[in-house]
Amino acid sequence: MLFLPFLLFAMWSSCFALGKMAIFSSTPLFFTATRMLLAAFLILGYMLLRKRSQLKISKKQFFAIGILALLSMYLTNALEFYGLKHLSASKTCFIYSLTPIFAAIFSYIHFKEKLSLKKMLGMSIALLGIIPVFFIQSGSAKITSSFFHISLPEIAVIVAVIFSVYGWVLLRMLVKNNSVSPLTANGIGMLLGGIFALTHSYFFDAWTPIPVSSGHNLAFIQGILSYTIVSNIICYNLYGYLLKKYTATFMSFVGLLSPIFASFSEWVLLKTPPSPIILGSTCIIILGLYIVYKEELKQGYIVKEKKQKDADVAQEAS
Repeated sequence: MLFLPFLLFAMWSSCFALGKMAIFSSTPLFFTATRMLLAAFLILGYMLLRKRSQLKISKKQFFAIGILALLSMYLTNALEFYGLKHLSASKTCFIYSLTPIFAAIFSYIHFKEKLSLKKMLGMSIALLGIIPVFFIQSGSAKITSSFFHISLPEIAVIVAVIFSVYGWVLLRMLVKNNSVSPLTANGIGMLLGGIFALTHSYFFDAWTPIPVSSGHNLAFIQGILSYTIVSNIICYNLYGYLLKKYTATFMSFVGLLSPIFASFSEWVLLKTPPSPIILGSTCIIILGLYIVYKEELKQGYIVKEKKQKDADVAQEAS
């Protein structure tokens, strides 16, 4: 079901608007901690009632989930929000377009995934396709300025990208071959990541009595509920499920479509038609993704449908 990766990032791209209600009424750290802990409560509560046996993990697996929580769910958010305070959204998004490059490097290290010429061609086409989108959003000067004099916020976002990618590679290592359920990895990871973020918030945010602006409690609750359901509950777990079939490299390249999905969301909600350049970029990125997909299917890195179904049945039986 090749449409699922595209559906995932279409939903994930909507989270920016959903999170605005909460971010503007609270601090980034407290917002991150609250949504992580709420999602962990819902996921682990469901598993205690319905899939208690899947919560049994080894010390080695718990340590790996702890690293996932520290890197992908705590430090990534803390560094990204720090960068966003000082950088434009377009520049931050542009830095995040480095994600597929780091994903390919980590996948080569951990999974020995070979970068064939055809695969590199597809990656190059996809990366070239995303560049015009950022240039029409804010102008090339706003995006490329100061990259030769890299600032601390830019370094923070670059490190956030690296931590995020490595976290997803760790998640793929956990869920591959059904060794750990995506729900288990994400539930425990969000619990630990939420505790890390809450501790950080306690020492750095102004608790009077909590870091939520006066008169903004309802907006915070609405934002946190909608963001948690879409991002933490649906998208995180769908991502974990898809990593059982697709590689972290392929999924990262599908993520390049996120700014384009956001433009189409703006078209639907605000009646602002997307630029022809965006439509052209979409076609170019999809062409590059198709080349990468076909090559990874040929190399055997993508799990075929029948094999995936057999693995899922075996896991349910256990």
